Amino acid sequence: MDDSALMIYKAINKTQRIIANASTLDEALRDCLITIVDNAGADGGAIWHADKSDGNRLRPFYWIGPVDLASRSHLPGDGSVGRVFQTQKAERLFEFNALMDVESAIDFKGMPISSMVCVPFSSAEENLGVIQFVNGTGTGSHPFNDEIADVMEILAMTAAMALQENEALAEPWEPGEVVMSLRDITREFVNGDVVTKVLRGVNLDVYDGEFLVLLGESGCGKSTLLNIIGCMDSATSGTFEYLGQDLTNLTQDELTDFRRDNIGFIFQNYNLMPNLTSFRNLTLISELVDNPMDIDDALELVGLSERKKSYPSQMSGGQQQRVSIARALVKKPKIILADEPTAALDYATSIEVLQLMEEVVRDGTTMVMVTHNEEITRMADRVVRMRDGRMHEVTINRHPAHATDLVW
Repeated sequence: MDDSALMIYKAINKTQRIIANASTLDEALRDCLITIVDNAGADGGAIWHADKSDGNRLRPFYWIGPVDLASRSHLPGDGSVGRVFQTQKAERLFEFNALMDVESAIDFKGMPISSMVCVPFSSAEENLGVIQFVNGTGTGSHPFNDEIADVMEILAMTAAMALQENEALAEPWEPGEVVMSLRDITREFVNGDVVTKVLRGVNLDVYDGEFLVLLGESGCGKSTLLNIIGCMDSATSGTFEYLGQDLTNLTQDELTDFRRDNIGFIFQNYNLMPNLTSFRNLTLISELVDNPMDIDDALELVGLSERKKSYPSQMSGGQQQRVSIARALVKKPKIILADEPTAALDYATSIEVLQLMEEVVRDGTTMVMVTHNEEITRMADRVVRMRDGRMHEVTINRHPAHATDLVW
């Protein structure tokens, strides 16, 4: 058995094991794509799933790469993805250039394309969708070849066949209006002659009413990205819009005004004024905005009406964090940003705080949370995994868990 055949054999076995051990079809699909991308030598890829309730419109299920595909879709016949679904024949673009079908690559706009392969994702009984791969591993400049494309087709076919006995996918997630749009965002810090690149070209949309989690190891850029979204920091380059308003070149005073009027914050260390009662901590914020929530109502929402006269030192960590959440709510913000809000809390208290945040999102507030806790991602509508200053993977969670279901 030559090296290529051995690679395919091992990859097929791994794909079958993944599917056999997965607890849900969603998990199986995500892990299968990771396996296929790793074994086929792709720099990125996406699973496009056919939505049978909408004329087989192809919607992104899961993708790897520094792009945000959440709001994009294809009708059968539309671009490479749509054509492959319609014809059930793979398309191979090994030397992508301006003379080729630009429509084929538009979904990975923001990620330089050198080559692309789209393959049918179909079982013997139904056409599930399309798997799309872009670029050779690493630099994004190594084109695919026929041998690699053959591996992709074999693995996709194997995964589809193994999945045909599994349960159906949940209803597709429908994103709301784009609230924030970030394009090609970079952030560099200069210390003498040393330049530290923290963000390396982030393309992300934040949608109305979603619970978005930014996940990654320390130093991956997730907190810096959150600070830029919250206008507490400015990007070195790139563009940043809020409901169509360009925030890219606002002055610090203008950013402060925007932050005051539109963004609520929940911090890891609560950041309450120690010499003020919980009521006065909220009053301090309510006096800064034009139409604040009633302070007693905000404290009642977080279950702390009886602690309105308590100082932070007289409350537990969980109670202080609930005051912090009430402080964010009193502004009636469009977006609430939470930076590791449970990191300083024990498990039981963390679940209480997460339950409260779940209710806030259910009431229509957009939530963006930074965490390193993988389990918390089960609550999210979308999960963006950061790596080395870039968006590495994006998952749409079709089965959001309740806070009470989380275990760590």
